[in-house]
Amino acid sequence: MNRRQEIDLVLGNLAAAVAQLEACPEFAALIPEVRVNLVYAPRQATTPKEVAAIEGRITVVQGMPHASGMPALGVSDHLARRIIEVRKYAPEINAALNFKCDEVVIEVVQEYCSQRGLLFGWLDRSDEPAEMAERDGSSMPWKVKQLVTKYGAVPRLFYEGAGWGKEPLFLALGNDAVEVATMAIEIARRYQARTSG
Repeated sequence: MNRRQEIDLVLGNLAAAVAQLEACPEFAALIPEVRVNLVYAPRQATTPKEVAAIEGRITVVQGMPHASGMPALGVSDHLARRIIEVRKYAPEINAALNFKCDEVVIEVVQEYCSQRGLLFGWLDRSDEPAEMAERDGSSMPWKVKQLVTKYGAVPRLFYEGAGWGKEPLFLALGNDAVEVATMAIEIARRYQARTSG
């Protein structure tokens, strides 16, 4: 497969993942204030410009998840840098998605991970050295290394607690965008069942 074919495959996978999310009303409850981004890095990607994501992120429109734009290369910075850093420790991980974190979501995700045999994790942002927190873009290697040091591997689902001016968020990691979207949808449905019952 040449590079163009792989990029087409990545963009198509992202579009399929977005369609799944947009068809899931329960997922709207997991969309955080910063909105949701979904990224998928081709195998050779080493910079955010080479990582595909959803332009403008995913938000809520009339109670349903809605992508603001189309999948495209170079439209994510933060999550794209995260996936590039994660692959230094887990080369099989190519995709990531962020979603809301609260106490009920944490319980639901812990239970989900336990039943699926997935590694669950969390990162305490208050441990982050001040010089890294202040310098934009410098904390990503520290964050990923902390997770690997703490758990011996990169957790497929983990959350970052609130930091100064930062919303607490969950991240789901997987082989492709459809895989992480499927995980998020399953969690959203469990969350809905827990909060509506």
